[in-house]
Amino acid sequence: MKRILIVEDTEDNRRILRDLLTAAGYGIVEATNGRCGVEAAQAEQPDLILMDIQLPIMDGYEAARRLKADPATRHIPVVAVTSYALSGDEDRALAAGCDGYVAKPFSPRKILSLVRQMLPEA
Repeated sequence: MKRILIVEDTEDNRRILRDLLTAAGYGIVEATNGRCGVEAAQAEQPDLILMDIQLPIMDGYEAARRLKADPATRHIPVVAVTSYALSGDEDRALAAGCDGYVAKPFSPRKILSLVRQMLPEA
């Protein structure tokens, strides 16, 4: 079973993603801030990370940079899932090491499609 780390500080958003992805057959690991997200990625080695950008303690940009700088987690795809949908924000997320970008509010179909694209053999 493919496992996805959801790094999101808002419970409602975590629940929506958790319900959607578990129903699609994925295992879920959760973290509520950037630092815990980095630690969970190092410990759990998920197949994909869905990373909010506006996070307490460490924002998603810094968390993505740290994950991509660490040889143990560099290979894990990181998708920024954010309400930052201003011009240039996608470029900033990609520059920080994110492999994809989804603006909130997102369509469940779009999230599932992106996850399946990034984890094709799931």
